[in-house]
Amino acid sequence: MDIFLKSCRNVLKGNADGSPGFHVVLGNEACDLDSMVSALAYAYFLSKTLDSGKIPLPVLNIPRQEFPLRTDNTFLLRESGLSQDDLVFRDEVDLWSLHRAGRLDLTLVDHNVLPSSDRDLEEAVLEVIDHHLLERKPSPSCAVTVETVGSCTTLVTERIIQKAPEVLDQQVAQLLYGTIVLDCVNMAPEAGKVTPKDSQYAVLLETHFPNLPPRGVLFQSLQNAKFDVSGLTTEQMLLKDMKVASEGDLKLSVSVIYMTLEAFLQRQSLQQELCEFCHKHSYNLVVAMTISFNNNKEPFRQLAVYSSSTLYRGEMSQALEQARSPSLSLSPMSSPYSDIRAYLQGNTLASRKKVLPIIKDFLRDRERREVHCGNLEESYEAPWQRACTEDAGIEEDSYFPPTPMNSLLEGCPLDNGLPKISAEALTEKFSKMASEEENAGGL
Repeated sequence: MDIFLKSCRNVLKGNADGSPGFHVVLGNEACDLDSMVSALAYAYFLSKTLDSGKIPLPVLNIPRQEFPLRTDNTFLLRESGLSQDDLVFRDEVDLWSLHRAGRLDLTLVDHNVLPSSDRDLEEAVLEVIDHHLLERKPSPSCAVTVETVGSCTTLVTERIIQKAPEVLDQQVAQLLYGTIVLDCVNMAPEAGKVTPKDSQYAVLLETHFPNLPPRGVLFQSLQNAKFDVSGLTTEQMLLKDMKVASEGDLKLSVSVIYMTLEAFLQRQSLQQELCEFCHKHSYNLVVAMTISFNNNKEPFRQLAVYSSSTLYRGEMSQALEQARSPSLSLSPMSSPYSDIRAYLQGNTLASRKKVLPIIKDFLRDRERREVHCGNLEESYEAPWQRACTEDAGIEEDSYFPPTPMNSLLEGCPLDNGLPKISAEALTEKFSKMASEEENAGGL
C-alpha cells in the first residue's frame, strides 16, 4: 500500500489536470481510525480492480494540520510502516473543481450522506459503504452497502476478501485488523459493539496472517494512543473526534472527549473557551460525549450540552432527555457553569453512532416547526405571537428571539464586560412603545 499512496501524492503534485480524473474514496468528517482505514483500504482495492480509467484516490476528510490530533490513527500508521506524509487530505484537493469538470467519481465510506456543505458533490456519488443508520434516499446511480456492524472496516474487509483476496498483504491486514479490534472494543460482547460479522473477519485475518500483533496487545496500544489527550487545548479536544450536524439556523458539533466529564469541567476558563470555539467555527451548540473506563474496564459515559443561548441549550437538552430510540437514561449532574448542562449517561451502550440520529431527528423536527410557523428574522414576529408555541413553561429569557453568541442577553464571555440589558428595562421599553402607538392611533 505504501507504493500506492506515494503514487497518489505524485499524481497530485504532478500534472493532475492531465489525468482522466479521480475516483475519490472519502471518509467522514470525524476522520477517526475507522474512517481513515476504510478510505485507504478501499481505494487500494479499487486500484487493483477498477477499470474506469479514473485514478482511485483516498482522501481524509479533515485539513492536514488536524491530523496529529488523531493519535490512534498516527500510531497504527506508524506500526504498519506507512508515512502520514503520503496521505491526501481534504484541503489538498479541490473536489468541487473536479466535479464541475466532470472528472470526479465519489465513494463514501463510514457515512452515507454528504454534509450540507458538500451537497453540490451529490451527483458524483456512485457508491456507499457504511455501518451507520441509513439516511440516504435510494438512487439507481448509487450502489449502497449499509449494515450496522461494529466497524465499517469489517464491510471493507468483506468486500476485498469476496472480490479480490489477493489484494490483502500483511500491511493492509494490520490496518484492517487493528481498526476492527479497536472499534469493537477488543471484541468484548459486554461493550455492545461487536457483531458476528466483525468476529468472523477478525478471526479470518488472524488465521491468514499469523504474524499480526496479539489482539489484546494491539487493542491496548491503540486504546492508550486514542485516550492520550495530554497537552491538548479545549479546541483540540473537541476537534479530535468531532462530527457536525446542522439544519436551518442551527449548527452544532458532537465531540467525543476522552476523559471523565468531571475532569473536563474542571479545565480552566472552559466556558469562555467553548464560547470562543463556537464563534470560530460558527456553531450554536456543542454536545460533548465523554467516555472513560472503570476499574473493570467497562465503558463509562457522560454527556454535556453547551450553548450561550438558553433556548438552544434547553431544546437540545430536552430532546436528549426525552429520547426513546434509544433511551440515554440521563441523570443530571452538577455543573459549575450556567451555560453547560451535565449528565451521567446510564445507557453506556449508546455511543455517538446511536446518539447522532436522535440529534438529527431533533434538528429536522425543529426545522419543520420553524417552516410551519414562519422564520422569526423574516417575519419579525415574536415567539409568543406564533400559533405553534409549544412550551408554556419556557424560561423567561427564552421568549426573546435567538441571538448571536456574543449576545448581551445570553451573557457570552466574549461580551468583554459590556453592561447587561435587564428584563425590567426591556419591559419598560415595550410598554413605552405600546403607549406611543396607542396615542398615535387616537390622533
